[in-house]
Amino acid sequence: MTGASGAGKTATVQALDSRAIPGVRCFYFDSIGVPTVEEMEREYGGGDAWQASATAEWLGRLSTLPADVRVAVLDGQTRPSFVLAHASRALPRAVHVTLLDCAHDVRRDRLRGPRQQPELATDRMDHWAAYLRGQADALHLPVIETTALSVTEAADELETAVRRLMAPVE
Repeated sequence: MTGASGAGKTATVQALDSRAIPGVRCFYFDSIGVPTVEEMEREYGGGDAWQASATAEWLGRLSTLPADVRVAVLDGQTRPSFVLAHASRALPRAVHVTLLDCAHDVRRDRLRGPRQQPELATDRMDHWAAYLRGQADALHLPVIETTALSVTEAADELETAVRRLMAPVE
């Protein structure tokens, strides 16, 4: 699950996680820690390189999950192309990327209001969201449009997608 800040990723994944669906585990990309911009520059050569490295680390972690975990949902703000590039090397299972997206004004309102992160309500975040939407469109990835959805409704859509992944192949 990817999307820009304020699109509803974490709230949606937390709502899905609270449903305790057997065979489904949820993970949060930022739980490994996000270095400062200065640390990203010094240790990785920049934010893109850190994001690629962190994506590879997460996919490595997900490759060691127990067999009873049929679907692992990772909430992360990473490029779909990074996930797909690393997945073929790191994971024995199929990987699916879904984008959570919303209108720019809704994202900005969420960031200024409930999220209490007005510093993220910027043109740069709008450009990042547009970039992620462009990747999703180019790669024909599913999109959950959260502009007019409640968290529960977005989690319902995500649960439908997860259950589809868990369905036996005929």
